[in-house]
Amino acid sequence: MRISECRAEDVAVLDRHLPFAAPDSSHAARYARHRAGDGTFLVAWVDGRPAGSCEVRWTGCESPEVRAAHPGCPEISGLGVWPGALRSRGIGSALIGTAEELAVQRGHRLLGLGVEKNNPRAEALYKRLGYRLSTPYLDCWSYEDGDGVTHRVADARLFFVKPLDG
Repeated sequence: MRISECRAEDVAVLDRHLPFAAPDSSHAARYARHRAGDGTFLVAWVDGRPAGSCEVRWTGCESPEVRAAHPGCPEISGLGVWPGALRSRGIGSALIGTAEELAVQRGHRLLGLGVEKNNPRAEALYKRLGYRLSTPYLDCWSYEDGDGVTHRVADARLFFVKPLDG
């Protein structure tokens, strides 16, 4: 396995191999934030194919509750491993470890991430890696479907934080 920062030529490969949910989590949007310096878009490669990704959003979580509780705290966002058969093989842990190293290099002492309330498997991973529950919040977003209908979504989430040793 190899973890690297996303490159322009990786975006089309990611679109073919890794699904995403929210529009602001599209590979192109993540790469645009990466290029702008607002995030670092990380990709895990296994046998030359993308197997997982995440973004470190240096601007932090957009939730007002989280921003109030942890101002200036960067957030690991959109962590995913695909296909599902590759889960529980250390890919997610490797992505998180790389994100933590980057945060320490930038002088951050705290790193956070959000998890849907109905995702106990991810929550168990984060706890095992030293993240502790901090703040419940709603992740509100919208998207337009193929028929042009806008859908609004509000996901109940939990924000976890981990102090980083520098």
